[in-house]
Amino acid sequence: MNGTILLLGGTALFFLAYFLYGRFLERVLGVEPARPTPAHTLSDGIDYVPAHPAVLFGHHFASIAGAGPIVGPIAAAYFGWGAVVAWVVLGCIFIGAVHDMASLFLSVRHEGRSIASVIETVLGRPGKLLFLLFSWSTLVLVCAEFTRQVAATFVGSPEVATASLLFIALAVVFGLATNRAKMPVFAATLVFVPVMFACIWVGTRFPLDLVGSFGLSAQGAQTVWTWVLVAYCFLASTLPVWLLLQPRDYLNSYLLYAMMALGFAGVFFASPAISLDPFTGWHAANAKGVAQPLFPILFITIACGACSGFHSLVASGTTAKQIASEGHIRLVSYGGMLLEGVLALLALLAVGSFTQGELLANLGSKTPVQLFAGGLAGFCTKFGLPQQAGYTFMCLAVSAFLMTSVDTATRLARFTWQELFVPAEGKACPACAPAKALSNMYVATGLVVALVAALLLGDPEAAKNLWNVFASANQLLAALTLLTVSMWLLKHHKAWWVTFAPMLFMLAVSSYGLYLLCTGSWKSANPLLGSVTGALLALAVVLVALAIVRFLQARKAKEIA
Repeated sequence: MNGTILLLGGTALFFLAYFLYGRFLERVLGVEPARPTPAHTLSDGIDYVPAHPAVLFGHHFASIAGAGPIVGPIAAAYFGWGAVVAWVVLGCIFIGAVHDMASLFLSVRHEGRSIASVIETVLGRPGKLLFLLFSWSTLVLVCAEFTRQVAATFVGSPEVATASLLFIALAVVFGLATNRAKMPVFAATLVFVPVMFACIWVGTRFPLDLVGSFGLSAQGAQTVWTWVLVAYCFLASTLPVWLLLQPRDYLNSYLLYAMMALGFAGVFFASPAISLDPFTGWHAANAKGVAQPLFPILFITIACGACSGFHSLVASGTTAKQIASEGHIRLVSYGGMLLEGVLALLALLAVGSFTQGELLANLGSKTPVQLFAGGLAGFCTKFGLPQQAGYTFMCLAVSAFLMTSVDTATRLARFTWQELFVPAEGKACPACAPAKALSNMYVATGLVVALVAALLLGDPEAAKNLWNVFASANQLLAALTLLTVSMWLLKHHKAWWVTFAPMLFMLAVSSYGLYLLCTGSWKSANPLLGSVTGALLALAVVLVALAIVRFLQARKAKEIA
């Protein structure tokens, strides 16, 4: 198989899906472009801020992408390139993009609140609280692990630290220019994007090397960067979204666009042949030599490139509060997920020239991000870009998006915690002083960053163990979101099957994955991981049981056909 043909074919299918299936979903959901959105009706200048669709697409895409669509396809490639492509393309079109679009739409229709608010309308308050607790716990883990990865990257690649800090300062200036000085977004883009790329060059010339310049140990330098990142996350969660989060994500999205453009050009110039086996069987040995079942491991390992529950938290967390028109929903959510699928295909092609043995050997000695950067940089040498320059840029781009995921997840965790204290009727409760204090923006954010710091600096091994469960928990979150959407569609007499069938598949994948992790953890004497996975399984059972009870009650009351 030729890599250029595979990339073109996958992109063409995504393009058709956007215009055909995406428009069908708009009709199913009942999108109304003229209907006022929460960004207008609840505008507060902090969280609810109408955004230009190009700016919002950049924010949303940067937030959901991260390193997920790069790591997943490479880590799962030992199952064969055909298995990876099938899940990325079909999963993206019929499950992942549907999940993202439906969760964004429902959040917009529920005052920009999280998908848990929709759960309350169909499963009651207990379902909402359980979902919120699960989502909040997952987000804390995301913040902790991504902060750890970014801090380690800053230590190993000091030029990334310099560029990242300059990006933050540049984003604040961009936000002031477009929102206070009223500089047109297009004009600001023409000015600030070249400056952003210049920051990369500055980073390579003046790296913030805490080890070499200040004599710190690698662990000491990582601790310093951890505290810096924790402080940054606190600011990113509490400052107005237009001042830092939105412009930083928008500007950073051009890094990813440039990375993808270079990848596309490299694939076309190199026209690489895929040497990986198309399919290695229903069980395949990973880099550690352990045989893994294709179901559910393939569908759990490749999350963000095909379907990811984290996307529902982004869509119904920050994006729903900024979307200026329901007419932008398909572009931002469905289109954003399809573009992520293209990135996943590029990631696969970066290792496609390896034989199965070479892939396993490389996965055992290098990270997927390093393999991705090296593979695409090798393609780009075909049109004159030096290997080292291409490799450095690819690593910088991926690292920037890891940081984007960190600050977005912190803000989402703050929203989720605050929503735990919203009364059932959705109105403020002046008499509930303790609840009001706990839901304070600064208290909620402080709790999140304190837990992140505790996990990373107090007991980092525990954080690593808990991260092992995130892959399955992430897909369980997607299944529960699709379950909620299905119940809402059924309640409103709409085509519920478009989300119900994907929900059944994702529920089977995540439940089986959690079962394997749970039983494996107890067998290997890891009670902490076993307890966490067991609790998540119990949560899934309770929420599914609630959905069945609600469905039967609605049928009895003849609320649904």
